[in-house]
Amino acid sequence: MRKQRIVVVGNGMVGHKFIETLLASGQENNEIITFSDESRLAYDRVQLTSYLTGKTAEDLALTTDTYYQENGVSFVLNEKVTVIDVENKQVITESGRTEPYDKLVLATGSFPFVPPIPGNNQEHCHVYRTLDDLDAIEASSKKSKKGVVIGGGLLGLEAANAVKNLGLETHVVEFAPRLMAVQLDDGGGALLRRKIEGLGVAVHTEKATTEIVTGEESRYRMNFADGSHLETDMIVFSAGIRPQDGLAKETNIQLGERGGIVINNQCQTSVDRIYAIGECALWQQQIFGLVAPGYQMAKVAANHILGEAVEFAGADMSTKLKLLGVDVASIGDVHGKTEGAQSYTYHDEIEQVYKRLIISKDGKKIVGAVLVGDADAYGTLLQIKQNDMPLPAQPSVLILPNVKDDESAGMGVEALPDTAVICSCFDVTKGDIKQAVSSGCTSMTMLKESTNASTGCGGCSALAKQVLDSELSQLGVEVNNHLCEHFSYSRQEMADIIRINKIKTFDEILESHGSGLGCITCKPTIGSILASFWNDYVLEDNLAELQDTNDIYLGNMQKDGTYSVVPRIAGGEITPDKLIVLGEVAKEFGLYTKITGGQRVDLFGAHVSELPIIWRKLIDAGFETGHAYGKSVRTVKSCVGSTWCRYGVNDSVGLAIKIENRYKGLRSPHKIKFAVSGCTRECAEAQSKDIGIIATDRGWNLYVCGNGGMRPRHGDLFVTNLDEATLVQYIDRLLMFYIRTADRLQRTSVWLENLEGGLEYLRSVIVDDSLNLGETLEAEMEHNIAQYQCEWKTTIEDPEKLKRFQHFINSKETDDGVEFVKQREQKFPKKGLPELEEGLRKHEKMIETNNV
Repeated sequence: MRKQRIVVVGNGMVGHKFIETLLASGQENNEIITFSDESRLAYDRVQLTSYLTGKTAEDLALTTDTYYQENGVSFVLNEKVTVIDVENKQVITESGRTEPYDKLVLATGSFPFVPPIPGNNQEHCHVYRTLDDLDAIEASSKKSKKGVVIGGGLLGLEAANAVKNLGLETHVVEFAPRLMAVQLDDGGGALLRRKIEGLGVAVHTEKATTEIVTGEESRYRMNFADGSHLETDMIVFSAGIRPQDGLAKETNIQLGERGGIVINNQCQTSVDRIYAIGECALWQQQIFGLVAPGYQMAKVAANHILGEAVEFAGADMSTKLKLLGVDVASIGDVHGKTEGAQSYTYHDEIEQVYKRLIISKDGKKIVGAVLVGDADAYGTLLQIKQNDMPLPAQPSVLILPNVKDDESAGMGVEALPDTAVICSCFDVTKGDIKQAVSSGCTSMTMLKESTNASTGCGGCSALAKQVLDSELSQLGVEVNNHLCEHFSYSRQEMADIIRINKIKTFDEILESHGSGLGCITCKPTIGSILASFWNDYVLEDNLAELQDTNDIYLGNMQKDGTYSVVPRIAGGEITPDKLIVLGEVAKEFGLYTKITGGQRVDLFGAHVSELPIIWRKLIDAGFETGHAYGKSVRTVKSCVGSTWCRYGVNDSVGLAIKIENRYKGLRSPHKIKFAVSGCTRECAEAQSKDIGIIATDRGWNLYVCGNGGMRPRHGDLFVTNLDEATLVQYIDRLLMFYIRTADRLQRTSVWLENLEGGLEYLRSVIVDDSLNLGETLEAEMEHNIAQYQCEWKTTIEDPEKLKRFQHFINSKETDDGVEFVKQREQKFPKKGLPELEEGLRKHEKMIETNNV
């Protein structure tokens, strides 16, 4: 039987969703080909701004060549379809390529609206739509000091955020009297403006640009209809979108009066066998500019082609997002135009919070809502509206503060029906989450992987977490953030208790805030917290019992019971004399040697009794401990920088050495790695580190919260063009804030992903000092640095501590059960100790379970 041939014109988010839906159906009698006029396959436009803060095109990609090829999907890039030959059922491309179809799906999306302003097509005038657009904007920013975004809607403020992140003085010009005129009422728009201006972005409303001419102080001058003007070096147009309907128009497919391809409830156009989905489609005189409605259309069209009776019945246009760090949400009729509508308004000038709840004439239903500055109530209000649920006796409590313990404040997620849509991007219901939990899902990470909930726009993450926790609780799984059974506090709470009360010992914290004797979970955690704040010698009598095996012996235990010795080589720079010493020590003790990715030399195979002797030789040669055994700052990787490299623009090695010597020995919830690159060629791979620093011709760019490992993550661009003093100040604050607030064994990447408010909130705390913690965090770091000591040196100078480093209590003999074999001219462990391996496996399993 001949396969049904389906041609998809457009490979954006919605076009790809259509293809995914067809593939997921399991039917193999379809042949799919898709065309994209871009140079790459579908990527996440919702997260477009993150492309300028460190994420790559690969990070944003929704699919790959390999995925399509493995699933039999043909694709053509950089090729625009220009003709639909309806009579012969084929499409023709710009280059003359012809492809027949049985069904044709138009997913052509939209294009940015650029007002017809004289001078709008000059070199540094851009639109904000594709990754190529962002590349062009970034290139312009390097030659600019000031940037203007024309458009104060959702996309305009996203673009303004991007321009601000590029380090430019940023302005927003809006024709309407307020920002986000469609989504916000006057009160919400006014507060949003105030908060955005407080972040350093100038806002100009009721401005109609009449022309763009050459400026006097800047590259361009924008003249306004009211006689005023504004000078700028770069302009980004983000004044709305228009449906990409030109292909349909040329084919005489019915369009709306103001554009858009008219579709019915099955997403069919006026021409047989042709469908339209996404932002190019017009359903009942409405264009949907959000991704969730486009996804719904994609599913409807795919299911209709597969012979299933599914209808598109419109989509909720409610939205919750963070614009320039400000929480904004709108639901339903935000302007109260519904007949008889009444409203409750809460406005806190001090905390800068505005909330408005619009209810029906009879007071029983939610009509709409506006939330600015605090959008925590969004999930509850949206579910009440979408599921037509009755309001509490006093509806105002839904938006008033400090009512969390008031039962009249509304309903919990338990009251939601299973059909309630929690994630509209991927149509994930409460019932889907319940099913995932019953199948073993116990964390948000697992929930994202199994259902895709919260992986689209991210607006549902808080509500999805509430449903997850609720379902776990109902199954009898205790949901809390307690450190362990001995301490009913989270690691963050324990850190605050220890810091504020200046607690110095485990016994003291156990007596005042704990119970029992402690365990393998709480002891190392509290030991780490104590070291993070006070930086005392870890083998002091009151601290030694808290350490795990590696910290107790100041080296990493290997599979055969021997240890590795890792001296610090700051920045990877080492003299020939020191290299010779490392070779001599390795040769004398028969150690396996390896150069690591962190630009150090690791020496493996040392017996416990040999450790102090090896340390003494290394210390005498000028080495010190590299802290490879601790949850602490490990390495600062660097390239050779401007000293040697012809591309280098700054001394990356010099800065790496300063950074490593500053933070060496800093204890933290998890290991921390740095890297410093001397130019944007990035030879030190700084963007894959917890703290990454990259030189530019205007200073240092700071990236934060990246990591390698099982789940690699690019660091986010945090601040640009920093001088060295400011760079160090921000790193001081960030590391100490991480130490204060992270969970146990939590990498900086996971910490950021779970931090309320995300990157913008972190930037406000560290850069803008929004919590007035800056001086305190810096002082705590200075105290920690002042307390630094080489733990190897302290140990070998204390005869009592040296007693720990022998195989047997009453004998100087060593363990002769450890055997080695020779390979590649070096020794390797012949076998691991079975009981040790089993113990380590159990220990790792316990840690994994506790992390879940």
